[in-house]
Amino acid sequence: MVNKRLNQILELLIVRKKIEVVELAEILKVSQVTIRKDLTKLENTGMIRREHGSAVIQNIDDISGRLAYHYDSKKRIARTAMKLIKDGDTIMIESGSCCAILATELAETKQNLTIITNSAYIANSLRRIQNSFQIILLGGIYQQNSECIVGPMISSNAANFNVEYFFIGTDGYTKRSGFSNKDQMRAQAVRDMAAYADKVVVLSESEKFKIHGTVPLNIPNQPQILITDDHLLDEFEEELTSKNIKVIKAK
Repeated sequence: MVNKRLNQILELLIVRKKIEVVELAEILKVSQVTIRKDLTKLENTGMIRREHGSAVIQNIDDISGRLAYHYDSKKRIARTAMKLIKDGDTIMIESGSCCAILATELAETKQNLTIITNSAYIANSLRRIQNSFQIILLGGIYQQNSECIVGPMISSNAANFNVEYFFIGTDGYTKRSGFSNKDQMRAQAVRDMAAYADKVVVLSESEKFKIHGTVPLNIPNQPQILITDDHLLDEFEEELTSKNIKVIKAK
């Protein structure tokens, strides 16, 4: 119940940007004391800040904050994706929050992987918890909030590798434009890395299918697999299947 309420608070803040504690208590039908405890937990993740009896959403590009949002769903998605990977494999992972959780799950269960990534956050996390992995961090321009690397050097660096699986996130999906990102440079980094992978695997909560991202990914290798939660609407699953994209729902 607590995790559900924390997600409800985040969802309200993403839409409203700022909301008073009194109103949150009324909407969620709990006491103001309970709401303040919830807000303290969210503030500790970096996703929100407290301000004169209100809660304010922080920069939603902050990777440590995004990890906390729908964490349980993301973890189920990551654990399902993990089944595609064997000890000793070489894979690419980009900078999404589902991807970061996948990297942590891999570190706890797999051995001798080589992980190529443009995420400084993922590289640093793996360094702390896994000694048997070889981590290759692609070079370029460092984006501070998302802790990822972008820019033209990504393509020249990624060209030195060829992998079976490239795991990516998405900020949205529309029938017209497909998967999308809200940042032009991050979208280009995904395209550049995808060119050197046999299969592109999208990791995303189903709620992203309600969001129109700004920048279509237009990946050269059309994503072949989507791993999502079990709330994906049938209309989207049917459309993706018609485009030869395999849909896997995490349990």
